[in-house]
Amino acid sequence: MKAIRRLTVRPVLPGPLRPLSDLARNLRWSWHVETRDLFQSVDPECWAACGGDPVRLLGTVRPERLAELADDRRFLRRLTAVADDLDDYLTGERWYQTHEGSGARLPAAVAYFSPEFGITAALPQYSGGLGILAGDHLKAASDLGLPLIGVGLLYRHGYFRQTLSRDGWQQEHYPVLDPNELPLTLLKEDDGTPAQVRLALPAGRELRARVWLAQVGRVPLLMLDSDVEENDLGERGVTDRLYGGGSEHRLLQEMLLGIGGVRAVRAYCRLTGHPEPEVFHTNEGHAGFLGLERIAELCERGLEFDAALEAVRAGTVFTTHTPVPAGIDRFDRELVARHFGPAAELPGIDVERVLQLGMETYPGGEANLFNMAVMGLRLAQRANGVSLLHGHVSREMFSGLWPGFDPDEVPITSVTNGVHAPTWVAPEVFRLGTRQIGAQRTEDALSTGGSERWDAVADIPDQDIWELRRTLREQLVTEVRARLRASWRQRGAGTAELGWIDDVLDPEVLTIGFARRVPSYKRLTLMLQDRDRLMELLLHPERPVQIVVAGKAHPADDGGKRLVQELVRFADDPRVRHRIVFLPDYGMAMAQKLYPGCDIWLNNPLRPLEACGTSGMKAALNGCLNLSVRDGWWDEWFQPDFGWAIPTADGAGTDPDRRDAVEAAALYDLLEQRVAPRFYERGPSGLPDRWIEMVRQTLSLLGPKVLAGRMVREYVERLYAPAAEAHRAMDADGARGLAGWKARVRAAWPGVRVDHVETSAATTAELGSTLGLRVRVDLGGLGPDDVEVQAVSGRVDGDDRITDAAAVPLKPVGGADTEGRWVYEGPLALDRTGPFGYTVRVLPAHPLLASGAELGLVAVPSQEVVEAAGVLMR
Repeated sequence: MKAIRRLTVRPVLPGPLRPLSDLARNLRWSWHVETRDLFQSVDPECWAACGGDPVRLLGTVRPERLAELADDRRFLRRLTAVADDLDDYLTGERWYQTHEGSGARLPAAVAYFSPEFGITAALPQYSGGLGILAGDHLKAASDLGLPLIGVGLLYRHGYFRQTLSRDGWQQEHYPVLDPNELPLTLLKEDDGTPAQVRLALPAGRELRARVWLAQVGRVPLLMLDSDVEENDLGERGVTDRLYGGGSEHRLLQEMLLGIGGVRAVRAYCRLTGHPEPEVFHTNEGHAGFLGLERIAELCERGLEFDAALEAVRAGTVFTTHTPVPAGIDRFDRELVARHFGPAAELPGIDVERVLQLGMETYPGGEANLFNMAVMGLRLAQRANGVSLLHGHVSREMFSGLWPGFDPDEVPITSVTNGVHAPTWVAPEVFRLGTRQIGAQRTEDALSTGGSERWDAVADIPDQDIWELRRTLREQLVTEVRARLRASWRQRGAGTAELGWIDDVLDPEVLTIGFARRVPSYKRLTLMLQDRDRLMELLLHPERPVQIVVAGKAHPADDGGKRLVQELVRFADDPRVRHRIVFLPDYGMAMAQKLYPGCDIWLNNPLRPLEACGTSGMKAALNGCLNLSVRDGWWDEWFQPDFGWAIPTADGAGTDPDRRDAVEAAALYDLLEQRVAPRFYERGPSGLPDRWIEMVRQTLSLLGPKVLAGRMVREYVERLYAPAAEAHRAMDADGARGLAGWKARVRAAWPGVRVDHVETSAATTAELGSTLGLRVRVDLGGLGPDDVEVQAVSGRVDGDDRITDAAAVPLKPVGGADTEGRWVYEGPLALDRTGPFGYTVRVLPAHPLLASGAELGLVAVPSQEVVEAAGVLMR
């Protein structure tokens, strides 16, 4: 019989074991080896059956076993030590508490919003890289002591679980998650009732949500859940699935995340005494509505919209993760308009002001679409991409928001992603580090980072490194066989058909991993371009390779599902199925076995469509070498010491099919001629000396770069601290002053122009000589304090465009003439050889601007002035 209702019966722990409950409820166990080892020792079989989830373990372990442990003095000593370690971790001073930095006062708190968080497989609230990155950001913030509050949604069905049909077609399953079985607690009011946030909907309806709390080390993660009895059926389903439903469903999710998320943060701070955030960080555009809620808060306190907008922008950081416009959420203008204004949410704000923030009102934009990333950029004074190359791509992609500026001057910087090493490093790697430098130093090196290299790796004997790599490969083989057997059973195979699985993969063979989401640009099936050649590589008599593949296609992406099926059907071929496997249901639990066990991590996206791509970082931290197209982070940090770069054919006129063929051939050549020979080559010691040296270089030189600790420290120093300073400067008077100044500058700007440029030329245009510049400008009624007049110079290309430009401010000479024009002068150094050019321009200038490009206003010489000035020197 089937139960009509399900509930969770919690165990009553004996008194001496009560600390186990606190340890289970703090997700630090997901990256702390000693805590996981402690829980495993409670009941090893039960631990394995529960998937390494302490909450489930404590709910299923036999009471007799708990009573036995309560009398086990050795276990209790271990429990006390681990509980004391957690207490020290939560209360002791860490990097943030002792950081001096540039002298800027660090934020009292930061709120970090993301639509998904990958903390642990026991809390399945992620779909791919964005969520894993967000989870690693929270963990690194905790390790560093950063007072950060995470904000997301609690999806009752998570993303989806993936299985395969007999013919290899992806099938989706959505198991229901019970929050009471997850490592979560309800945020409650002082009277014990659940705290709620509410959003007004059209036609007098209301959307309510409870707030669940996941404790991620020192960091609280607030997760909003609309499945509450007070909601109608439609509203209860708002937080049903991650990235599910149609446009209105997604809009409601993003309103709940942004607007409801701010309200949840306010409730949490009120109830717990946590400092109010001075900085709000939007991880992708999904949470962009948070800026509107904060504007509404300030308007309720008497601030005008424009002033409130400036105050909100000052303390907001926006991170974009997509290199393609199609990856951004965009909504129909009328749909957004219906959900705001007097009859819906934020009634005190004019709907047209809301729409202006997100409409694509720039060349190439679609005038009727509301773009969440565009709103995110307009509501944030500081923005970044997630790798050096992605920063460049983002500046190009969003340059329409800053007309008149070269893409390189668009105010979007970059902070290259990192990964949380304690989560992704195999316990065996951690133990090897512990033997070398001790447990505390190893933990610090993995979590905080800060060292350019991990010198101690140089002292690890070659034999130990090679034994480690073989052990990890052997563990992966065991894992793959178990998962493959389970997958084939789900596909309908009987036991008698599966004897071949015992011979799948070989712990002595070069092992390649490829695992990620399956959009077309990641090219899951590039390896299948020449199947005969791939078969030769897999079955080579002396230097075989074996490949483990995993990945999920979006449920609505039939093209991605066809790629999965194509790969699965190839892997089902009896001739090669012992050398290449596809594992369904890729997630964190699988990834933590897959990254360490591979020798090579393969990544072959269409350059430059991979924003960062952190899977190769996780592999590198375990001594796996990267074989990748130079995209995302690999473009930035590739060195031949760390792996191999797949040559690309990404010229503007390259036919897509030909490009795939060329890059696949390059991949086969690398595997055949360089990678496999290096792996199987043996030195005088009988070990692959040159391969081991590459592993050593990867760990010692690349390891410190790819850490989430390094990433979060960069966010603190380059974005959070300046945003907090700007937030403090933007009191009511400051916000009104800046808003008024911007309005005055925008109104006057059509009258700002460069009237005349002249030079007192150097006798010869030689390196090191100087030009004297004299510029006459009409400021349109503005004063010298409102603008900066600059000389911009550098090398020029064949079209006379200045490249690698440098800007130097010029100074006003005297006052305005009778016609209100000003003269500016200054020297211009000829500091580089070759074709050289200069121009002048006028930009708005104000102490509270983060960038001269912030307003998107610039005045440059007219063509007549240019022709009169002689701006080129060859």
